[in-house]
Amino acid sequence: MRRIILTTESGADLPIEFAEKHNVHVVPMHVIMDGEDYLDGSLSVTDIYDYYNRTKKIPSTTSTNSHEYLEFFTRIKNDFPDCVIIHIGYTSKASSSFQNAIIATEELDDIFLIDALNVTGGLTAIVMYAVSVLENEPSIDPGLLVKKIESKVPKSRLAFVPGSLEFLRAGGRVSNLAYLGGALLKIKPRIELIDGNLVSTKKYRGKMDLVSEKLFRDYVDQYNIDRGQLYLLYSIGLDEEIMQRMDNLAKETGFQNVTWIQAGAMISTHAGPGGIGIAGLEV
Repeated sequence: MRRIILTTESGADLPIEFAEKHNVHVVPMHVIMDGEDYLDGSLSVTDIYDYYNRTKKIPSTTSTNSHEYLEFFTRIKNDFPDCVIIHIGYTSKASSSFQNAIIATEELDDIFLIDALNVTGGLTAIVMYAVSVLENEPSIDPGLLVKKIESKVPKSRLAFVPGSLEFLRAGGRVSNLAYLGGALLKIKPRIELIDGNLVSTKKYRGKMDLVSEKLFRDYVDQYNIDRGQLYLLYSIGLDEEIMQRMDNLAKETGFQNVTWIQAGAMISTHAGPGGIGIAGLEV
């Protein structure tokens, strides 16, 4: 029986303890700050926020390049001879990382690449589904596992609300006019992954404690999420009372397992502090 190795990218925000426990290999993306290139995971999220507070600039991010992918996959192949690698990647619609993985594997055998069309908790939900299938069926044929994972890609649902529009404005993702209007009216956009693209699907008004509850109730009303597992996402700066309230709502709604995921440096560079999100797989 050939060993199957699962891999993903740091943009999944897969908790370190999950990656270590389930032997999921994670390749880092990049954060560029003050002209210096940091591997995602080597830079504290608070360093990013401190940098922004000092300069009113946000770092930039770059994808994993093809050379890094080649080294990453080759190292796994050397450590686990005759293994089969299944890579579940960050959405190709928002990064060149997946295309770089394709380039890197053109001359490598026994590597399957799956475009998850999702990020952060939405990507983690797919990875952890793959983990559960592999652990329940350790002798599963790699091709069949790939088909099972691919069937879950359109069922992974991610929705989040950034803590404020300030980071989005600094990064050029909203105009000054939209920022001023949103700030004055206390409007916060709900952002989802639709066919792999980040799309603002709704606008909420009010403080984050009220907005977070609206986000949760809209999400569970709109999507028939598997009650076996829910992922709640946050970026540093979110009030702990909001997190507790979201946790209670999830349990009241019948979710058996709730996992909190902190946004890493790469995702936080785009979303900013104090954000809240929710992810799961539809049945």
